[in-house]
Amino acid sequence: MQQAISGIDFAPVLPLWLLATLGALAVLALVPALLRRARGAPLRALVFALLLLALGNPRLVEETRETRPDIALLVVDRSDSARIGTRAAQIEAARAAIEARAARLPELELRTVEVPEAGNQGTRLFAAAEHALAEIPRARLAGVIALTDGQVHDVPAQSSIEAPFHALLPGRPGEVDRRLRVIEAPGFGIVGRSVELHVAVEDLGIPGPARGAARLSVRRDGAAPRVESVPVGREHRITIPIERGGPTVVELAAEARPGEVSDLNNRAVVTITGVRDRLRVLLVSGEPHAGERTWRRLLKADPGVDLVHFTILRPPEKDDLTPLNELALIAFPVRELFQVKLRESTW
Repeated sequence: MQQAISGIDFAPVLPLWLLATLGALAVLALVPALLRRARGAPLRALVFALLLLALGNPRLVEETRETRPDIALLVVDRSDSARIGTRAAQIEAARAAIEARAARLPELELRTVEVPEAGNQGTRLFAAAEHALAEIPRARLAGVIALTDGQVHDVPAQSSIEAPFHALLPGRPGEVDRRLRVIEAPGFGIVGRSVELHVAVEDLGIPGPARGAARLSVRRDGAAPRVESVPVGREHRITIPIERGGPTVVELAAEARPGEVSDLNNRAVVTITGVRDRLRVLLVSGEPHAGERTWRRLLKADPGVDLVHFTILRPPEKDDLTPLNELALIAFPVRELFQVKLRESTW
């Protein structure tokens, strides 16, 4: 809609403070003449007024203005958490109602942006809103309406949105939900030792402090699960033995709470890689040969290997009545290695 407007605009030749000073001086010069009722006082006043008006530089301006509608931004959450239960249907119904009402307002333009699922990054609602606002003049922004479940992971400390912000949350009053949160989980563990997982079972939407306990099922590498009693709302430690090298998969599942929104967040999977502290190798060789040297170099080149090497230069079946103290500097520790040390260590 266009509208023609005409008027007078001033573009002073001199600064306003200087024009005000000249006006004050003109008044002071006219006061004595007016008090004496001099015949030339009105003419002088007219001349001073015309001079000040000329310095004010008046101009006749004709403008053609076009009225542009205000713009409202509708942000729709399409993350996985917004699809639990009937949330997706409620969000879609609210979107249809808002679009229908905005269509009846001729001075309002509604723009819609959807927030997709971002995986481990969570719901990036404000990032999507800022990207859409970059194409909207801030002077025309009427407000922002967000249809979301409230789980937003990029809330800024100070928002740059200089307009009303409204959030509509799907659901019903008094909803509760239980979730299993993994606080700390080591990525590696030494074979033969145990690691600790720090987890917490939390009941969301419950007024007051957390109470009671929940049953937690712990399954390691698909074996039979063990059940532990975990206090609700407090950190709990779980001991996991690492019995072999490679990945160890730990499945955690908290029992469902009656009436909770969803039990999808009651489960968690943690993978722990088992590594050996140092691999101990006993190399026993007979008479020297090229293959023995290759094995020795290969094992000594690995910093994760502790190598103990014994070489037997005399075969056990040979008997030429040579005194034992002349055959070797030390006796071969058969019992100490194969009966005592072998049971104490992992070779």
